[in-house]
Amino acid sequence: MAASVLFFSPSAHCRCITTATTRSRGAPFSAVLLPRCRSRRRRSRCAALVARAAAVPPGHGLPRYETLGDAKAALYQALQGVDRGIFGITSAKRSEIHGLVELLESRNPTPDPTDKLQDKVDGCWKLIYSTISILGKRRTKLGLRDFISLGDFFQIIDVKEEKAVNVIKFSARALKILSGQLAIEASYTIATKTRVGIKLQSSTITPDQLMNIFQKNYDMLLAIFNPEGWLEITYVDESLRIGRDDKENIFVLERTGPSEI
Repeated sequence: MAASVLFFSPSAHCRCITTATTRSRGAPFSAVLLPRCRSRRRRSRCAALVARAAAVPPGHGLPRYETLGDAKAALYQALQGVDRGIFGITSAKRSEIHGLVELLESRNPTPDPTDKLQDKVDGCWKLIYSTISILGKRRTKLGLRDFISLGDFFQIIDVKEEKAVNVIKFSARALKILSGQLAIEASYTIATKTRVGIKLQSSTITPDQLMNIFQKNYDMLLAIFNPEGWLEITYVDESLRIGRDDKENIFVLERTGPSEI
């Protein structure tokens, strides 16, 4: 009898099968990772990584999860306290999160997500992790150290209209907790079975008092959150979505309701 166990994917840029099949008496790991890489160079790299993994003694390998639900739970746990990664995280925490992201991507239950946008993607989402970061001078210039607080990030997808609206919440503590938001509207077109092309349509900051605060550095703010380019949907199910864009950013979003916005 064989049991299916999930392992971390060897590489962020390699789409490999990461299901290990082990016999009840303990088959070695060496024969269970089968690379599905698009290029010869990546296949060679995967082969080396698989060989390295095969050399790990039993009991000393990478963490394993019996189901995708277990892997998702581990990802949620890893994201606790990282504030979406927007102000930086340790390299160890980044490796942990990205390993779990790659694991879920490798076992994507929706292999052709753009064929199922209405069922899987339409609606409201909340960002829970991204590799986009605001550090150093950018954080200081935008007032995000002491003056302005960065709130939740939401994305509303309207499949029928082929439109996406990103909403970033802010509050200004020095102005009696003034609350406002940056809304970025974009259109999208389906490019492949997994990819959409995105075009910026408009951006607005409300109320005017918040726009006055960001006016001087508005181009910087928009450059950080501008979605234009393309987005690869690498994992999506009923509650979680993972994507990678043309700027090599990772996005992890959980489904939410419009009442949260």
